[in-house]
Amino acid sequence: MKNNKIVIYIGILVVGVLLGWLLFGGSTNEETDHNHDAVAATNQMWTCSMHPQIMQPEPGDCPICGMDLIPAESGSDGLMADQFKLTENAMALANIQTTVVGKGNVEGNTIKLSGKIAENEEANAVQVSYFAGRIERLNVSFTGEEVRKGQLLATIYSPELYAAQQELITAASLKESQPALYKAVRNKLKLWKLSENQINQIEKTRKVMENFPVYATVSGTVTEKLVEQGDYIKQGQPLLKIANLNNVWANFDVYENQIEQFKKGQEVNIITNAYPNKEFKGKVDFIDPILNTKTRTVKLRVVLNNKEAIFKPGMFVTAKVKATNSLSNEILTIPSSSVLWTGERSVVYLKTNPNEPIFEMKEVSLGNKIGDSYEVLEGLYSGNEIVTHGTFTVDAAAQLQGKKSMMNKKGGKTVTGHEGHLGMDKNLSNTEMNETKMNERLKVSEKFKGQLRDIYNNYINLKDALINEDIKGSSQNASKLLSNLSKVDMKLLNEEAHNHWMTIETEIKSSATSIASSKNIKTQRNHFKHLSSHFINAIQLFGINEKVYVEFCPMADNNKGAYWLSQEEKIRNPYFGDAMLKCGEVKQTIE
Repeated sequence: MKNNKIVIYIGILVVGVLLGWLLFGGSTNEETDHNHDAVAATNQMWTCSMHPQIMQPEPGDCPICGMDLIPAESGSDGLMADQFKLTENAMALANIQTTVVGKGNVEGNTIKLSGKIAENEEANAVQVSYFAGRIERLNVSFTGEEVRKGQLLATIYSPELYAAQQELITAASLKESQPALYKAVRNKLKLWKLSENQINQIEKTRKVMENFPVYATVSGTVTEKLVEQGDYIKQGQPLLKIANLNNVWANFDVYENQIEQFKKGQEVNIITNAYPNKEFKGKVDFIDPILNTKTRTVKLRVVLNNKEAIFKPGMFVTAKVKATNSLSNEILTIPSSSVLWTGERSVVYLKTNPNEPIFEMKEVSLGNKIGDSYEVLEGLYSGNEIVTHGTFTVDAAAQLQGKKSMMNKKGGKTVTGHEGHLGMDKNLSNTEMNETKMNERLKVSEKFKGQLRDIYNNYINLKDALINEDIKGSSQNASKLLSNLSKVDMKLLNEEAHNHWMTIETEIKSSATSIASSKNIKTQRNHFKHLSSHFINAIQLFGINEKVYVEFCPMADNNKGAYWLSQEEKIRNPYFGDAMLKCGEVKQTIE
């Protein structure tokens, strides 16, 4: 009996344990799963499809555009500490482009140069008046008109020439008795470029011509009209500038460290955007013996046959020149657009996964500049994929996600407030933050900063003109910017600062020139986008002793987004003006 009771107790215990597991075990798992989901929900971040930089811990509206926030992807799964991921939407909006590192602008021993078409100065002529008078009729209607040698250009009334004809008629009747006088009068008319036939006709008919024709001495294209019909002119005064465009010059800037690679007579292949599928041949005709001390470049000139009028003065062209010295086949080059400079560092953004938009900042050591590319001495290998367009946007994303970036060498969480400032790690003190920024900035003289500040003020005036849709004001301020740009004293810079400035200065000059010459607000704004990106780089590198706001509009440039600089925190959009004046946000504050 006693043993039976023990067996019964054990059976009851087993049944109780089994029932307890069935009744409460599932709920424990459910509770665990529920807690896991709660933690996951707590860690879920919400973002805006139009503004991926917005990250909030709960759903709501985008503080910029008002759109509903969507769940953000978990960007840390499988990523290294310094890597970060962009959404495909953000990649498309920012028009971020990448390139696989290879030989770049060095193909064997071939170097690429960028240049511009100019008139052949040897074939240019200035048509002048050989006597004073009044232009009765001007037969050239417009600049760009073709003229032929011997063509009638103008008809001039000249009191002096009228009197000289009367002297000829009088001297002709005395040529037997005073041959010296007769000869002197004829020679005076010859000096005024009257032909023998014209002089003989006056002498024979004994009639004074009131108006005299001016004939073209050369054939070519009228590049400038210097007078108008009815103007009074002096003897020797220029009337027209005529250029023979059957041959034109292609001028290229060669940097100081490239000079040894070129010699007179080298064969050159020319490519132009107007005819992208054609290649034109020429030879190096001239290498300037004098170095431009401001740009540290020399002019390399190629004479091109232009009988088919393919090349227009002012047109941009690219040259492929075979270097005289051997260049290593292993050399790696990267486009200058892929490099961000800060202090002593040069950085690029590496795409670490070929199938996903995952990026990582990489420091590189650069060598010589070859055309629009730099030699890579250290930091990259053939086959690496780097960002070549939208580099600044990727850097901004790195700062927002607390990763290593151009101005944040160590990485760390970013502080994003309602003002839109880009800060550094919360744990850094103000002193540490200031020291970090100062260490990243190139050291330049206060005088240079003052010159850069003058250019920046022109930029701000240009931006304000675009806001007001003032096409003429934009053009004028771009011209003033170019004027101050040419006054920058390169002697104020050390070698490192000089090299950085030269690259930026070339891009600023190109964009500002395009704005100055344009009469279309859309074209001006398109070039302003490029001008702004390089100005941001300049201010980051050198500083101007002023607080500068870097502002961004995601809707600009056909929804690709574009940046600009401002002296005020208030958004006033230069890409849309009154149409979308307040569209944008402050991305960064440069102290």
